[in-house]
Amino acid sequence: MASSETHHTLPKPVFDTPVKLLIVVAPYYKDIADQLVAGARAAIEAVGGTHETIEVPGALEVPQAIALAARLSNYDGYVALGCVIRGETTHYETVCNDSSHALMLLGLQGACVGNGILTVEHHAQAAVRAEAKGQNKGGGAADAALHLIALARRWSGTSRPVGFQPGGEFQVAGQGMTGKDQA
Repeated sequence: MASSETHHTLPKPVFDTPVKLLIVVAPYYKDIADQLVAGARAAIEAVGGTHETIEVPGALEVPQAIALAARLSNYDGYVALGCVIRGETTHYETVCNDSSHALMLLGLQGACVGNGILTVEHHAQAAVRAEAKGQNKGGGAADAALHLIALARRWSGTSRPVGFQPGGEFQVAGQGMTGKDQA
């Protein structure tokens, strides 16, 4: 049973300059969404970050809103929140799979996204997972985004030259070899 399991949680990252996140929530199940947002806000504020929250109609619109914001604004990261509860049709699978896949693609393109869209069988499961003082999946999604932001900042100033360098030498990324070393 999920409530009796323990999980390792990484310590919160520390930032030299404050972070700004966009929380995108689909409030279809308003009580669940409110708990997810409360948890996300608390997690962001715990590291001295700021946030803005916007609402979209449903889980499928969450990644679209994040994609727009990633292109048109200046957020460091994004928290995707919402809840999809299984119904009587295959619509559940479509919404779960497509929203998750779209968020993953955004991440692979460089956006720092924490996915807090719950996919559950019934409302009671969602309530347990969303509760800010309980499983706090909204806070967990914000923490995921914060950790990705910390990694992005850590690596943003590094470069690994590949190819030919001035003077006729070349470098192999990560191996520290030059053309002279291979002769």
